[in-house]
Amino acid sequence: MIKRIKKIKGNRLFVRKDDMVLILSGNDKGKRGKVLKVYPERNRIVVEGIAFMKRHSKPSVKVPQGGIIERERAINASNVMVIDPKTGEPTRIGHKILNVEGRKQRVRYSKKSGETLSG
Repeated sequence: MIKRIKKIKGNRLFVRKDDMVLILSGNDKGKRGKVLKVYPERNRIVVEGIAFMKRHSKPSVKVPQGGIIERERAINASNVMVIDPKTGEPTRIGHKILNVEGRKQRVRYSKKSGETLSG
């Protein structure tokens, strides 16, 4: 049986690489971690130290001893909330357009504190 992944074209996620997030559901509920990788077309993200899976690998040049390797797997982006850098609490993300050096720039900001987020 082939598992097909539904790809969403032009999907823009509210989380970006290097954001700190809080896990809202699943076995790791309540944990915090840094976003390592973002897959917008699949609506999934990889968070550091969250949702480990075991991978059985044969000995190779990369992994000379082989065996069972644990690594993070992708989770659904809807199961996380971005952490506000000012207060340290989870917050929703908004977008606003600022006039920076004579040109318009779209920035993300925290709905709780109003502070702009990096990126």
